[in-house]
Amino acid sequence: MGKDFAVILTGGKQYKVSAGDTLKIEKLKATEDGAVSFAQVLLRTIGNEVQIGAPYVPQAVVTGKVMRDGREKKKIIFRYHSKTRLRKKKGHRQHFTEVAIVSI
Repeated sequence: MGKDFAVILTGGKQYKVSAGDTLKIEKLKATEDGAVSFAQVLLRTIGNEVQIGAPYVPQAVVTGKVMRDGREKKKIIFRYHSKTRLRKKKGHRQHFTEVAIVSI
């Protein structure tokens, strides 16, 4: 069978994670090189067994290690209305936390 994985909920988004994965998620209040755990596990597979939560799988915890905090590349928001001379340009850089998944 394939690699064990879980679907977790953090920052209002769902992520499919396996042990050893690294992912960028919404900024967390955690120290760098600190441990973080995700208790909102929506689905978990271990071998051939699949556990589906209603809404969460009980006693299921995904643990990870905070690698770094940072900001994404700048995204440009440009509003333009023809014939009215309306042009608005704005930039945005989203904060993120990079997490390495240790265990499911």
